[in-house]
Amino acid sequence: MQHAEDVRRIALSLPDTTEKIAWSMPTFRVAGKMFATLPEEETSIAVRCPKEERDELVLAEPRKFWIADHEAGFAWVRVRLGALDGDELRDILADSWRQAAPPRLLESHPELGLPSAE
Repeated sequence: MQHAEDVRRIALSLPDTTEKIAWSMPTFRVAGKMFATLPEEETSIAVRCPKEERDELVLAEPRKFWIADHEAGFAWVRVRLGALDGDELRDILADSWRQAAPPRLLESHPELGLPSAE
């Protein structure tokens, strides 16, 4: 089971990531672009996710993933921290980071991979 401090530790370990409070919650940004938030009493995270993949995730694992009403029109998905292990959390945060990171960072950190072409 993962906690807010795990999210913070992993997110801030990703290159050029900063934490900023916005909408009364912690948000994590790469080169100024948001890739994760810690809403809902810090029991879940919201991360970037292409809408097609997001819908598939929610259908496949509804106990882990869901879509908040106010985020339905955007490419974000919610993830329950209690349903994740450490490797999953790192993979999810790194994937969201890749979607927000500028090309110069992606090129500088090939070990983090490139975002999917979808």
